[in-house]
Amino acid sequence: MEDHILDCVIVGSGPSGFTAAIYAARADLKPELYTGLEPGGQLTTTTEVDNFPGYPDGVTGPQMMMDLQKQAERFDTKIHYELVTKAEFAKEVGGVHKLWAGQKEIQARAVIISTGATAKYLGLDDEKKYAGGGVSACATCDGFFYKGQDVVVVGAGDTAAEEATYLAKLCRKVTILVRKDFFRASKAMIHRVNNTPNIEVKFNHELIGIEGENFLVERAVVINNQTQEVSRIDVQGVFIAIGHKPNTDVFAGQIDLDENGYIITQHDTTKTNLPGVFAAGDVQDHIYRQAITAAGSGCMAAMDAEKYLSELEG
Repeated sequence: MEDHILDCVIVGSGPSGFTAAIYAARADLKPELYTGLEPGGQLTTTTEVDNFPGYPDGVTGPQMMMDLQKQAERFDTKIHYELVTKAEFAKEVGGVHKLWAGQKEIQARAVIISTGATAKYLGLDDEKKYAGGGVSACATCDGFFYKGQDVVVVGAGDTAAEEATYLAKLCRKVTILVRKDFFRASKAMIHRVNNTPNIEVKFNHELIGIEGENFLVERAVVINNQTQEVSRIDVQGVFIAIGHKPNTDVFAGQIDLDENGYIITQHDTTKTNLPGVFAAGDVQDHIYRQAITAAGSGCMAAMDAEKYLSELEG
């Protein structure tokens, strides 16, 4: 077992994790960051990022994550390309938290969880084939690229209704595919969809394929699950809006989670129910889910951790 107790360990490596590392390192907490299986997080699967301040010409997701990582390393953050597979959190103030990456045990006085959330997909091969070429799980991130074009939104809940009404302001036409014969969305969101003239809802319809040339989406292949009739819709974008899964399985049972698995943080802080354990980014934010809000909460988590550690010493 390793006797060396670190001040601060960061689990996860998206905008929240790397920003937390930058702030923690500058506060001389000598943070060590564990990237997980997808270094850089969800943004590494995004081609163009146009809405993050400081990049006037836009930037690719992977490049932006490399920039953030370099900045964290410049202040001596130690990066481990490993996955944290187990956690045992102390329940008392000043307790030592234990994490494991495989067989390696890591001990820390403060832990920042920034493991993010993963967009749910339908599981079609075409979703992977056209990723970055017209398939997206974030209208706010990618809607701008489909200005004046036709798109399909898949889903029946508030997420799908919100994405569709957002896209309707930019796109010529939005078609929502709903698997059943009713929406699961709230009445207010259904009302908004019904009052948006360029949204068409197809109930009892499912996406079964995507077609196009040169890995660019040109058509959505759909089936009416009542009549089994297959049809094609000419579209340039397919937005999958069936929700996100927060990456919290490894912490379940120890830390307070909401009904959807997101970490619950105390109001206006990144503090969890456990002393010295903080959460930042999409793992605790199911509302905004943007790189800039994740980065902001990463800054907050590092400042909360620094304050917690300084009070221990005081």
